[in-house]
Amino acid sequence: MNYADIKQYDVANGPGIRVSVFVSGCTHACPGCFNKEAWDFNYGKPFTDETLASVLDTLSFEHYKGISFLGGEPFEYVNQQGLLPLAKAVKERFPDKTIWCYTGYTFDTDILNDMCQKWPVTKEFLSYIDVIVDGKYIEAKKDLNLKFRGSSNQRIIMVKESLEKGEIVLWQ
Repeated sequence: MNYADIKQYDVANGPGIRVSVFVSGCTHACPGCFNKEAWDFNYGKPFTDETLASVLDTLSFEHYKGISFLGGEPFEYVNQQGLLPLAKAVKERFPDKTIWCYTGYTFDTDILNDMCQKWPVTKEFLSYIDVIVDGKYIEAKKDLNLKFRGSSNQRIIMVKESLEKGEIVLWQ
């Protein structure tokens, strides 16, 4: 997996101070996307063991609240495989820090009813994620007043609570 950028001090993509990992590769091609260069799976740099260690070192400071995965598209199959070791390591080392994931896929239809059925890696990756911001960015529904999302069709979903209840539980 390649990554387009790693922001070591981000307050825009989830609550508190976070590390944000922007993966490369996306097949959605949403008009108006803010990160169009990251559509290319070959864009950026390889995500190596050294990169993983650097991210974990940054997260070790107590003022960090968590990590956010963005793109590109974190739920592209190759990116799930690449992010899985990082997500697992974050939860093992920092169980109180949250993992947020931004995806153009829908949680219930695309991820649960399709990807989780086809790929075991999806179920495991999902097990480490606390919050998913789902849905493609739709330029006509852009709203600068929305917190932690770009367009009004996108939902901020509490993953574990939604899985336990069998229905979508939104983050408040």
